[in-house]
Amino acid sequence: MPSADAVAESGASPAPERPAPVPGASVAIHAASSRTPGGIAEVAALAFPAVLHTLSDTVMQVVDSAIVGRLGVVELGAIGFAGVWLWTLTSGFVGTATGVQTFVAQDVGAGRTRASARWAVQGLWAIVPVAAIFFLLVRASIGGFFALLGPSPGLRDAGTAYARARLLGAPAIPVAIVFNSWFRGLGDTRTPLAVAVAANVVNALLSYGLVYGVGGLPRLGVAGAGYGASAAMVTAATLLAWLFARRRASLRSGAGADAHGGFTLAPDGRAIARLLRTSAPIGGAFVLDMITFALFTTVLARMGDRAMAASQAMIQLLSLSFMQAVGIGIASAALVGRYVGARDLEAARRSHRSAIALGVALTAFVGALFLAVPDLLLRIFTDDPSVIAIGRPLLRLGAFFQVADAAGIVTAGSLRGAGDTTWPFAVQAALAWLYRLPAVWLAAVWMGGGVQGAWWAELGYVVLLGALLLARFERGAWREKRI
Repeated sequence: MPSADAVAESGASPAPERPAPVPGASVAIHAASSRTPGGIAEVAALAFPAVLHTLSDTVMQVVDSAIVGRLGVVELGAIGFAGVWLWTLTSGFVGTATGVQTFVAQDVGAGRTRASARWAVQGLWAIVPVAAIFFLLVRASIGGFFALLGPSPGLRDAGTAYARARLLGAPAIPVAIVFNSWFRGLGDTRTPLAVAVAANVVNALLSYGLVYGVGGLPRLGVAGAGYGASAAMVTAATLLAWLFARRRASLRSGAGADAHGGFTLAPDGRAIARLLRTSAPIGGAFVLDMITFALFTTVLARMGDRAMAASQAMIQLLSLSFMQAVGIGIASAALVGRYVGARDLEAARRSHRSAIALGVALTAFVGALFLAVPDLLLRIFTDDPSVIAIGRPLLRLGAFFQVADAAGIVTAGSLRGAGDTTWPFAVQAALAWLYRLPAVWLAAVWMGGGVQGAWWAELGYVVLLGALLLARFERGAWREKRI
């Protein structure tokens, strides 16, 4: 069998064979032969740990919001405002790192399982050094940056304290995402979940202790939540690096492992270039989406601390369904990539459609909760009656918002698995700047719709983007992609 590099350079299709078994991979991969390839059962088995993992990321944010929210409305709004901008500044590295999963999944599908380890190492070389320098510069300038955005002085100062503490652990984020993507490409979504649970425990204990000065820890207020999050990030990256080394050793010696090694700890310029050709557009799409969402959040912050606090509560609650969709998108990307690598394109298409059905069903269930008990959900974060009054109609809107969002998120994952990343990036860039931001400003400011107007405009953007991504996948251009 030719090497991965030879296949890519020649433009030929990988050999049409079934994926080789992967030692330690998830049940979904081992039991694929007993299920319809790409069917609901296979997608669900792979997606379930991924959904729990992404929900654990949301739990970390919800826990921090609940802890800090008892300090006051300003503090709750501050970690929402700062958190959105921090994720925006991180998202390019995160998005690029997720591209590792596409290469690993297609290697597994084509029977090159052992060679897949190189993508994790080359991903680290491509992303982490640049990310570390970038985050140092951001930490030094974040206070001045927040001042330019114009929130209230109290929100700005609290947000700066939180951001500076959280940025200490930021370089560990792309490290963790690279290793997570490698495990997921193998079909192992359980290992990232186990690590995420450990990181959540670290975050909850340290954040509570440092915010309120419990257990002999200093009382640091809102900054304590940032330090807790940083410790959790470093914990996750360290555990994943150790588990990667163990799993790679098992792939080298395990029965049934393929004979193609291709592993080196040194940077490989050709492999990095291949990786970035497919992965950089993913990072670009993440950045554009988050920049425009952060600007959207900044518009909300200028409407007052209570409007920002209500939106922060809604965003955290939306994350409960958003992260389910992200987890299902991860499973769809893994299976689509795996079947594209094996040249079983019908199974790849079936994986996508099964993932869409699963994602829409789960988010519709959460939406029903938004409609049924909005006040109960909002009181997780605040008892302020005015914040709850602002948030109640937002949750009613959010019930419909999340279903459309899920369809777009899952489809984006499917396209990533197939290596179709440039077209989605271009479309998302156009919509973000030509529709999203102008529509938010018109609805919220010019038409006087306030925070509800802003969210209605955001709903329009989500529906339009999701529809275009779905149409792209159904047209089938991904079938001809080669990475």
